[in-house]
Amino acid sequence: MLDPSLLRNPPDDLVQRLATRGYALDTAAFASLEAERKQIQVRTQELQNLRNTRSKAIGQAKAKGEDVAALLAEVAGFGEELKASEARLEAIRAQIEAIAATIPNLADAAVPVGDDESANVEQHRWGTPRSFDFPVKDHVDLGARDGWLDGETASRLSGARFTVLRGELARLHRALAQFMLDLHTSEHGYQETNVPVIVNAEALHGTGQLPKFAEDMFATTLGEHTRYLVSTAEIPLTNTVRESIIDAERLPLRMTAHSLCFRSEAGSGGRDVRGMIRQHQFEKVELVSITRPQDSDAELERMTRAAETVLERLGLPYRRMLLSTGDMGFAARKTFDLEVWLPSQETYREISSCSNTGDFQARRMQARWRNPDTGKPELVHTLNGSGTAVGRCLIAVMENCQNADGSITVPEALRGYMGGRDRIG
Repeated sequence: MLDPSLLRNPPDDLVQRLATRGYALDTAAFASLEAERKQIQVRTQELQNLRNTRSKAIGQAKAKGEDVAALLAEVAGFGEELKASEARLEAIRAQIEAIAATIPNLADAAVPVGDDESANVEQHRWGTPRSFDFPVKDHVDLGARDGWLDGETASRLSGARFTVLRGELARLHRALAQFMLDLHTSEHGYQETNVPVIVNAEALHGTGQLPKFAEDMFATTLGEHTRYLVSTAEIPLTNTVRESIIDAERLPLRMTAHSLCFRSEAGSGGRDVRGMIRQHQFEKVELVSITRPQDSDAELERMTRAAETVLERLGLPYRRMLLSTGDMGFAARKTFDLEVWLPSQETYREISSCSNTGDFQARRMQARWRNPDTGKPELVHTLNGSGTAVGRCLIAVMENCQNADGSITVPEALRGYMGGRDRIG
């Protein structure tokens, strides 16, 4: 959520900056609500003060044995107005908060302006795509071997966009997650954390999934309680600092989690329907950092390098992209995407997204740190990134490491997790 002062006293360029994020701020409507809020708040405070002074006068009169009927009548006279004023003030505040909750984060000055991914800027590449001397298979055809990758059975169990993995491929999938966790904990200083994958609405509001992305979430209702299956472990990890004040010496907090993730993928389709590219249920190893504001830019670079290291250790060619204003996520102020090379598509596809959200999520969560220079609580900065998406990494390994006979060479970094095997299939 943006700083409320920006909306109450909008700088000249605010509307334009939000427009680059695809948001049209109705400044007139917001100003009208804000003016009404101020007016009613002043009147409400006047009535509250009047009630307090009259209540005190009633108490003093009673103590002296005086007749308080006139005072009681006066209090009753403005009591209904006060009640109505308080209710209207609460309603206006709710309207303002509802609008504020739909406004995206402002982009960092370094972010390219553009409507969509066509305006993204490539930062660098690593590795050279492999040249094959045999017809390249995609991950679906490679996974057909021995029923390793079975979408048909998964469809009977759960519907479209689910997958059953078996045998050596299932083990390779598990190996990837274990490798990522070990790398991020032992070399990159992230604390392994096991978090719930069902959360309440407050947690989703804190990280910005609600109210804007309600249709993308899977919900479950038990009695009167509705809870949501997480679309990313970013949600529970980041919310571990909600409504708290963190001592400065504890920062930065760095957490990593391997979890199931669930997304409805509303509106998506095309070639990604085939196989495991875009699933309703998938797994990720997530990275989350909580930092002091002055450290978050450097932390974004550090986090992105941690994700890049995964791909480099696996020998997977990739490129880093700086996302444009029109392609960034709702809560992000700056995002780097890592895109891995997929031979079957002869293109790079997203496998990791690392974002600095600044104080946007922290303001929604009231997550703060105590600044030793001032002694006062201030908002932290939060960052999140995929380190990486396990299923997409499996696809990349399968396709880039395939052999002419349909077998798959196991990257050296994974062989210790595969019982020393250098090939499957």
